Amino acid sequence: MEKPSASTTSLSSLPTLGVPVEERRFWFQRATSYDPEAIATQPSVFDDPETAEKYQPRSDWENVHRFDPLARWTWGEEHRLVRKIDFRIMIWACVMFMALELDRANISQALTDKFLEDLHMDTNDYNLGNTVFKLSFLCAELPSQLLSKWVGPDRWIPAQMVLWSIAACSQFWLSGRTSFLVCRVLLGVLQGGFIPDIILYLSYFYKHHELSLRLGFFWTAMSLADIVSALLAYGLLHMRGIGNQSGWRWLFLIEGLLTLVVGVLAFALMPAGPCQTKSWFRGRNGWFNEHEEKIIVNRVLREDPSKGDMHNRQPITPRLLFKSLQDYDLWPLYILGLVFQLPMTSPAQYLTLSLKNLGFDTFQSNLLTIPYTVLHMITMMIITYVAEIFNELTLISVTGQIWALPFLIYLNAVNTQQVNRWVLWGVTTLLLGYPNAHPIQVGWNSRNSNTVRSRTVSAACYNMFVQASGIISSNIYRADDAPQYVRGNRQLLAIVSMNIVLYGLVKAYYVFRNKQRATRWDAMTEDERLDYLATTTDNGNKRLDFRFQH
Repeated sequence: MEKPSASTTSLSSLPTLGVPVEERRFWFQRATSYDPEAIATQPSVFDDPETAEKYQPRSDWENVHRFDPLARWTWGEEHRLVRKIDFRIMIWACVMFMALELDRANISQALTDKFLEDLHMDTNDYNLGNTVFKLSFLCAELPSQLLSKWVGPDRWIPAQMVLWSIAACSQFWLSGRTSFLVCRVLLGVLQGGFIPDIILYLSYFYKHHELSLRLGFFWTAMSLADIVSALLAYGLLHMRGIGNQSGWRWLFLIEGLLTLVVGVLAFALMPAGPCQTKSWFRGRNGWFNEHEEKIIVNRVLREDPSKGDMHNRQPITPRLLFKSLQDYDLWPLYILGLVFQLPMTSPAQYLTLSLKNLGFDTFQSNLLTIPYTVLHMITMMIITYVAEIFNELTLISVTGQIWALPFLIYLNAVNTQQVNRWVLWGVTTLLLGYPNAHPIQVGWNSRNSNTVRSRTVSAACYNMFVQASGIISSNIYRADDAPQYVRGNRQLLAIVSMNIVLYGLVKAYYVFRNKQRATRWDAMTEDERLDYLATTTDNGNKRLDFRFQH
């Protein structure tokens, strides 16, 4: 017998829903008053026959066969399943991100091993290399994201990794400024788009708050990769002289080969979606049974019905692309992406070189980058959790700028050439250990997109602005300002002061937009609202019933 849909089922005949509650999102919140056998299925638009038909997923959506408005599950089942998704999907995403970070960040370790001297370059050439890398990365973001949406991230991401690992290995044969710049361009083009590709992919499996927290672990994996890179560099740079080659050449080659292995494995370890996990490598029965697939699909759709509005192999047409780029309500987040890391990125890019100038040797300089990375991981995860616990994105995100302010004031107030080198290292370590709001803001951007089409484009656009930030950062510390960088530090202090004001303006903008929506929506009768849902051409975050997160 055919299963009844929500649109043909009366409200009285619906199976019992869970009590509307604010979900206990963290293990420490479940210590008391937590019943794992209670129904977790929360009320949604699919429970009302009059609204359900307005939010149905597309008939060709890849998970539509598991869409069931009558499905019910317990909190215990949901939380166990989330842990399973973490193990199967999230951990591997973190491993792939670590591989990306190894190949794009090892340039800073190479600097400590006479890299510039061997290639007859100076710090301005290094700045130019960072600039062309970031520019190439930026330019590749949107094309890569569009290609990923067309062929599927499970195909494109592994292909990307294999291609850039070859370019990374080729740095073993660098011969001078020209070959250095060519390799930086190739790496930027091939790595660009990886991050928004992964974010879109993860959104298939997680609810919004879960994605924000997983992105915290995602960027923690990047910091962990920086620690691993520093430790690897300590060993690999000792290979200087083997085969009459510099240590930095072995660093590029061996870390590139590690990425190649990860890229090949990614072809087998990335399923296309929650209902497409069966394969020769993942098992004939796949990673999730039918009930688990139903839970994944329906819990995500009940929270955000827009996730069923595009197939995962459906390309973004030029018209949809242009419509997404016109979404002015996401531009405040893009602007934050452009400026929020500027005060810390320049000191980070020059840290190993600065440590060498302070008298630390090659191996000390690499190991001394580890403490700030550990602190950075801890502070980033703390604010990511705090933002979700208190459901406050803007005011928590700005803490990174407030953290950096006193340390930048210090760098502007003292003569860094006359300060004890350990004091200067300590101040820089604390500055770079700031609580990074990047995971919060990426998840924030995804929430405020409210369609797969917009989420695809906005993830790339946001990351493009972040990469543009890297271009600016690469040109703040200049050779004619070395070694104290008085002018550069003054510019960083001005930027962090501007950023604190900017976060306040972004908060005010979204409060204002929500108030506009609420005024119109609350003035409608129930019949007028149903008529609006049935006839409106508004979609995504332009719908009157949508509220921006802030």
